[in-house]
Amino acid sequence: MHLISTRGGSTGRSWTFREALFLGQAPDGGLFVPASVPPLPDEDRASLADLTFPERAFVVARHLMGREVPDDILHDAVHGALDFPVPLREIEPGIHMLELFHGPTHAFKDIGARFMACMMSALRDTNAPPLTILAATSGDTGGAVAHAFHNLPGIRVVILYPLGKVSSRQEAQFTTLGGNVIAVAVRGAFDDCQRLARQAFADPDLSARTRLTSANSINIGRLLPQTLYYVHAWAELARTAPDSALVFSVPSGNFGNLTAGLFARRALGMSLARFVAATNENSVVPDYLAGRGFRPRPSLPTISSAMDVGDPSNFRRIRHMFGEAPPFTGSSWTDRETRDCIRDLWQRRAIAIDPHTAVGLLGLRRALRPGPGLSAGPSARGGPGPRGVVLATAHPAKFAETVEPLIGQPIPVPPGIARVLDKPRRFVEIAPELGALGEVLAEIR
Repeated sequence: MHLISTRGGSTGRSWTFREALFLGQAPDGGLFVPASVPPLPDEDRASLADLTFPERAFVVARHLMGREVPDDILHDAVHGALDFPVPLREIEPGIHMLELFHGPTHAFKDIGARFMACMMSALRDTNAPPLTILAATSGDTGGAVAHAFHNLPGIRVVILYPLGKVSSRQEAQFTTLGGNVIAVAVRGAFDDCQRLARQAFADPDLSARTRLTSANSINIGRLLPQTLYYVHAWAELARTAPDSALVFSVPSGNFGNLTAGLFARRALGMSLARFVAATNENSVVPDYLAGRGFRPRPSLPTISSAMDVGDPSNFRRIRHMFGEAPPFTGSSWTDRETRDCIRDLWQRRAIAIDPHTAVGLLGLRRALRPGPGLSAGPSARGGPGPRGVVLATAHPAKFAETVEPLIGQPIPVPPGIARVLDKPRRFVEIAPELGALGEVLAEIR
């Protein structure tokens, strides 16, 4: 795999997957993107429907990475990251929910973080000084990264999060581990955390002295494995209706999840697949798609807090790949609409969903309404009408304070959350300034 920078500051320069994995972002400050995403060979594509999810993931991961990563390492990474079920179930006529929340921290980010941890552990130079992973989180990234890298030799983890702006249960998942995991509460918003991480990586002395790398979706090593569950959903639905149109609705904040879906679309040649970016009131990208320009701004607090991003990093990747006409549509939704969606689905189907998934479901319902170029009935080729997939990104129990009043009953707490709730929380509180972060990093041993 040949990777280039979105900034193109190093003309003609490319990096290997291993180099990009440990660098985090390109030396010129850009983000790594594949120089090209060749389509999966027809014979491999045809075999996917009959394989298990880990087997599908291995076929696609090996195709994306070529022979750069030995098969045994790639096999262990895929099977280690995907050792839990990822069911696809129909929740409404023509609408399926891909449940990505059955991993150890009950969030979709478990898949990318665990894959990345396996890769770093297997490929790192064991004679080199320890790595410091610096990750900013608006909620679920913190728990997934902290759990994936907890107690791995030669790796330290620093989680930046906005003080008071993640759910209590999310906070518990990365402030109670200890060991090589350090939680840093920033007095500000997620955008401040993300800015601090960018500034730290851009500081050559600080970055080199602490051997910084990233586990956010800015790191291609965490982003690429997220393509795998799109392939899984496509393959599952292809079993029954290979020629039907498919619409993916992606709850979007920093836009890494959607970027991975667009990679998958290219790799599979999914010409029949459409994508919807569903956001909360932080509507920077939907506004851009509506012709109002790309104008980052301070994020607004919402009940879908992991999507409270006013300057999404991964949109740089999307614009680099597709220019000013990205191949997806967008919509944004208020907290009131999100609550109504949660309540409605529970009353009609007895299915509880978290606020982020609700935003995605709202976007999907709108996208599947009959309109120009999209019919709700049978396709012109005689097959079924378009089918939709909403990515369910987190277990509703992570947002019990929002969901339970809407459905009128408690949500059973899954093990990955229950075991940390009563543990003491440890974190360092800092101002949103690089100097304050530098002092924390200097104290790490």
